[in-house]
Amino acid sequence: MRLFIGMTGASGAIYGVRVLEMLRRVGGVEVHLSVSATARGIIRHETGLDVEYVRGLADYYWDEGDMYAPPASGSFPLDGVAVVPCSTKTLAAVANGISDNLITRAAEVALKERRRLVLVIRESPLSLIHLENMAKVSRAGAVVMPASPGFYHRPTTVDELVDFVAGRVLDLLGVRHGFTKRWGEDKLI
Repeated sequence: MRLFIGMTGASGAIYGVRVLEMLRRVGGVEVHLSVSATARGIIRHETGLDVEYVRGLADYYWDEGDMYAPPASGSFPLDGVAVVPCSTKTLAAVANGISDNLITRAAEVALKERRRLVLVIRESPLSLIHLENMAKVSRAGAVVMPASPGFYHRPTTVDELVDFVAGRVLDLLGVRHGFTKRWGEDKLI
């Protein structure tokens, strides 16, 4: 499996980091990564992590301005694209076909090639413009996933809440894993 992960300048950088950590642990997935300039600052501010650590979680790292990178082309086979977190600026660009960097281009390519595209929106409250852009990308084939953790697994730590969201991203990308407790699993025993 080959995936592209984009991290943009919304709060919630830990979600993108955890998706990358989970993909590394599950194995068998070639990960291509691009981190926007704003996201690099947010990673440091919100997580205290060095951006080099995050880059090291991917097999390939591409600068957001590198429009010659393989994920910019539909001829480069990807099984899915996720933008985690996805800023509302990036959402607006994708919704309106504005490919001004590698992240928005990879998302546009996913839509035009009918590949999986997951946009993990981390914004609250949402304006009508945000909602209309979400509806627009959803109609085009993307999955809009607000970073809203569930509570049925009875989390006791922030890490468990983060893992819930990151695990759902992997689910939506078609990556099988056992990182999160599923609804009703206890009834299957």
